[in-house]
Amino acid sequence: MIMFLYRALIRNRLVISGKKLIAGIFRYLMLCAGRLWRLENDRDYSGRKKIIMRGKQVSGRAMLVLCLASFLAGSLFCASRMTWTTQPSSDPNKEAHQFPIISNKLKKLEASVKQDCDHKRKLVEGKSEDDMMGEVTKTHQAIQSLDKTISRLEMELAAARANKRLEGQVKLDGASNNASPPKQKAFVVIGINTAFSSMKRRKTVRETWMPKGGELKKLEKEKGIVIRFVIGQSATPGGMLDRAIEAEEEEHKDFLRLNHVEGYHELSTKTRLYFSTAISIWDADFYVKVDDDVHVNLGMLVTALASHRSKPRIYIGCMKSGPVLFHKGVKYHEPEHWKFGEEGNKYFRHATGQIYAISKDLAAYISINLPILHRYANEDVSLGAWLIGLEVEHVDDRSMCCGTPTECERRAEAGNVCVASFDWKCSGICDSVERMKDVHNLCGEGNGAVWNVDL
Repeated sequence: MIMFLYRALIRNRLVISGKKLIAGIFRYLMLCAGRLWRLENDRDYSGRKKIIMRGKQVSGRAMLVLCLASFLAGSLFCASRMTWTTQPSSDPNKEAHQFPIISNKLKKLEASVKQDCDHKRKLVEGKSEDDMMGEVTKTHQAIQSLDKTISRLEMELAAARANKRLEGQVKLDGASNNASPPKQKAFVVIGINTAFSSMKRRKTVRETWMPKGGELKKLEKEKGIVIRFVIGQSATPGGMLDRAIEAEEEEHKDFLRLNHVEGYHELSTKTRLYFSTAISIWDADFYVKVDDDVHVNLGMLVTALASHRSKPRIYIGCMKSGPVLFHKGVKYHEPEHWKFGEEGNKYFRHATGQIYAISKDLAAYISINLPILHRYANEDVSLGAWLIGLEVEHVDDRSMCCGTPTECERRAEAGNVCVASFDWKCSGICDSVERMKDVHNLCGEGNGAVWNVDL
């Protein structure tokens, strides 16, 4: 009977594990034992144990022996059979015949994986090293473009907040409540830091490296290069000093007036107000601050800035780390010297104050955080402190601090014109009113150079 059941299962292609087979045999033996027990308790009228079968009586012991013999024979046969069927078959057609659905799935999966691997291998093998480097370059450029886009969006949000705050200040000052005009698009805004007593310096600048009149407007319109003298108010509003600046502005149209009282010890305040005011008027990629006793080659300046145009958060200048001056009475004395450590320590790295440039997002940062930016005695140190804790790329461009006349003249003769020139001992061109024209003739790039720059 066991053999009959097992063969029936095999014919119907049913898979039974060894455990299930043994459990089935065990249940069969239990069934036999139960029947034997019942037969043992069935007695005929003479009191002897009998098993009533068709035409013949068989004793209980004979039945038990028969069951045990069948069990052993079936176990041996099934064990052999399971051993044969569990061994891996070398014939794939046989496996497919036993498990047709699983086999088809496996074949499809293997074909798909093989096709995918072959495709990727062909893509890699089909590209040369130059092609691979080209793909890497494109990916890098895409990342830079994405970073620039994110930075631009951050800048627009920052500028909107700054405009809102400035509008609130205008209302508090009692000025016009009309909506502010839209910002003018520009590549760079160059703010020339000047004072009430520097009229002669401004004159020499206009006569050398700074265009004036119609040329200034044309440069702004066609190249996006905005140049303004930056100055605040006098201690007596409406006085003689203010009227003189207003008359000069009426003639040249090249001033940016700040809501700030001029003073030597207020340069840090003036610097942060300059960036905040400039970004509220012009939407530029860069904002430059330069002193009015420094010679600048505009073509070289905008070329240097354009090379960093795709990067966010750029701080460009001649980086230095001078000593912190502890002693009172000396020039550039730092009253808060204790913040920089023991006597003899140096400042953190920052751009020298004669000329430097920052990108739009940094100008927006200064504008937004204007009230809480700490001001040190020296404005270049203050700017460096505002940016030192940010994700900012410091660019040390030594062509922005060439000496006069020897260094800038030598470089001009070699065709490597400087961006800016001045004397370190004077923190500008010494006697700039008399010497600015000489420096311009010796170290200048030519008046038409800026018009040849492709922005």
